[in-house]
Amino acid sequence: MAIVGLDHVQLAIPAGGEDEARRFFVGLLGMREVPKPANLSPSGCWFEGGGANLHIGVDPDFRPARKAHPAFLVDDLSGLRTKLEEAGIETRDDKPVEEYERFFTSDPFGNRIELMQKL
Repeated sequence: MAIVGLDHVQLAIPAGGEDEARRFFVGLLGMREVPKPANLSPSGCWFEGGGANLHIGVDPDFRPARKAHPAFLVDDLSGLRTKLEEAGIETRDDKPVEEYERFFTSDPFGNRIELMQKL
């Protein structure tokens, strides 16, 4: 038996944050929203893009993930950084990682997000 892949990453948000999540993950990062199965909680939302699946769940005791984070591969890191900064979203450099350009940002709820481009 072995792990054969990664199905999704889940991030938590506070109640009522779905529209903000859509503006960030769809409007700025370019993911697309996909329907959640009808038998699951009606709160939250699901996104996908470039083979990455992101599930957003509502947590009544929400606290942002400031260290744990998804790292999304993108095809135009510089362009995405400009887009985020023009929207008033802070971006942060970190130590270099061989074979990648990268930076960190946060979603509207303070969850840490890494964006990377393979060199």
